[in-house]
Amino acid sequence: MDLDTHYRTGPAEHTRLARTPHGRLEYLRTRELLRRFLPAHARVLDVGGGTGVHAEWLATDGHAVHLVDIVADHVAHAGTLPGVTAEAGDARSLTAPDAAFDVVLLLGPLYHLVGPADRAQALAEAHRVLRPGGLLAAAGISRYLSLLETGATGTLTAELTDPIRAVIETGAYDGHVGFMPTHWHTATELRDEVVAAGFPEAGVYGIEGPAWPALDVAGLDRFDSLAEAALRAARIGEQDPRILETSAHLLAVAQRVG
Repeated sequence: MDLDTHYRTGPAEHTRLARTPHGRLEYLRTRELLRRFLPAHARVLDVGGGTGVHAEWLATDGHAVHLVDIVADHVAHAGTLPGVTAEAGDARSLTAPDAAFDVVLLLGPLYHLVGPADRAQALAEAHRVLRPGGLLAAAGISRYLSLLETGATGTLTAELTDPIRAVIETGAYDGHVGFMPTHWHTATELRDEVVAAGFPEAGVYGIEGPAWPALDVAGLDRFDSLAEAALRAARIGEQDPRILETSAHLLAVAQRVG
């Protein structure tokens, strides 16, 4: 199944970060981390930005946001948001000129690009369109997501054991807990890919922290009462190498040098 078919026929992308407890936590922590690092009034290129869930608050915060996505329906929706412009495009071949943006976000493309050469090309394009000193924020899915999810929810069956072991060992995710085949990262792998693209001081942060599976088990009704503790846990462990990969998603943050 290609990306356009998946996003056209699957659950609505615009509600992805609202319909589950871990999605809500991902949204809050991604916004928190980006606000920590973004300069004021930045020119932001949101590559693979979907329907504009993050572009919307970025524009409200005063940034000039241009969104690129490969799915036409996503682009159409994002283009209706105040302060956001949008175009159809591919992370591996951006139309933007060199050094045109203060910030480039790659919050979706790297896990959809299952081949390392394609991920390297997307990161090279991000480097090209950033001004010197500009900020890259690139997300990956943790290889431990399905292990933690199925273990917490009681759905880790004997049949899932081998696929879970395979994604932990190789990063090749086959769709065994939903979604579509993608590439899942370790923190070291994500950092190495960003460094290889010309960002020598890359740091990797755990987004959701270790409590996200417990939030899913508790359910949406209890999210508001549990979220603050989960956010505190995520902050404490966000760069601890022993715990950051318990996050469902990882965020690499780096500056273009020189």
